Amino acid sequence: MSPLLLSFILEKHVTNNQKHDWDTLWVNANLATMARAGSYEIIKNGAVGIKGGKISWVGAMDALPETHTGEVRDAKHAWLTPGLIDCHTHLVYAGNRAEEFALRLQGKSYAEIAKSGGGILSTVRATRAATEEELLALSEKRLRSFLNEGVTTIEIKSGYGLDTASEMKMLRVARKLQELHPVTVRTTFLGAHTMPPEFSDKDAYIDMICNEMLPTITKAKLADAVDGFCESIAFSPAQITKLFDAAKKHGLAIKLHAEQLTDQGGAALASKYNALSADHLEYISEAGVKAMAKSGTVAVLLPGAFYTLRETRKPPVQLFRTHNVAMAIASDSNPGTSPVCSLLLMINMGCVLFGMTPEEALCAVTRNAAKALGIDDTVGTLEVGKVADMALWDIAHPVDLAYNFGYNPCIGVINRGKFRTMKA
Repeated sequence: MSPLLLSFILEKHVTNNQKHDWDTLWVNANLATMARAGSYEIIKNGAVGIKGGKISWVGAMDALPETHTGEVRDAKHAWLTPGLIDCHTHLVYAGNRAEEFALRLQGKSYAEIAKSGGGILSTVRATRAATEEELLALSEKRLRSFLNEGVTTIEIKSGYGLDTASEMKMLRVARKLQELHPVTVRTTFLGAHTMPPEFSDKDAYIDMICNEMLPTITKAKLADAVDGFCESIAFSPAQITKLFDAAKKHGLAIKLHAEQLTDQGGAALASKYNALSADHLEYISEAGVKAMAKSGTVAVLLPGAFYTLRETRKPPVQLFRTHNVAMAIASDSNPGTSPVCSLLLMINMGCVLFGMTPEEALCAVTRNAAKALGIDDTVGTLEVGKVADMALWDIAHPVDLAYNFGYNPCIGVINRGKFRTMKA
């Protein structure tokens, strides 16, 4: 767009005498602001002003106030959405579990593979053996795939170390990814993922987590939250209760893998601690859903694991709607049960496999995913005061983000106000 034409457009759309000094003004953009739950909240032919890495103005072009400073970028009628947020990943690990994939195709269950020494423990062995530099290089490859699809915030869990040194190594790598790449990383300590091979007593291991691992990791400021696996093949509600009590003493937020394979009452337990989220939830009861509604705990749905494990019991999406429980979607990117590095694919799966609407699915990877990380006051919607994390899409309508799969229409990402293009 020529400077003369742009000047004409801005003059034409001035509706008051207010002057704004923007670092950057995006014009001629179609906006899906996600400013209201469950809705795209579309502004056709809109504009977004950015100042100091935050959104300073959002609205229609015909409501633009006068401006005289800053860079102007023409979106050329592409769509702007909040940057996507993956609120549940296990991105940092070493090793490969393709053999387990083949075993599951032959009829072996997740539980059977775990009991025979496979599953998480095979990844633990490889991750413990890897150097920090090796883990970083492996994780960067996975992260780039997410970044190229418009992801601007990602949660990364530990849980493949299961001893203090290895868990800290994983969390340091996760923090390093934020230093090296245009992304916000939220870290979650998942020491209570499974039993390490050197332990035979689950209670003793939980005590070690609470008395040694948590204090050390908290002192090093490596974790934003604590997670656990409350399941028949993992840890009991009583053991998770002890973990959560320790987490609260250290001022850490709480999340929980719950009701993936059986109903252990984990979601209700997490809700008692005002957990940010309970994740998986295929076997959750209505009582558990009501508990989540009362506490405001987000239901994080993980269609990649559901698909890979060829599960048949779906999370109760309609119950979550009925009781107004916010739903998020995440990749659960991990080597065993969800070896995926595409949040866009998860949007499609959330609709096709779980029956979510396209609007719910996009909300699930923006505003609700931000809530599941406890950062919805700063990201997740296009609103004044929020961090200027946005994705630019070559699409006809936001529904295309759910409709298409195996295709990436992201043409640019704005991270804290700074733009990087994906395509020429």
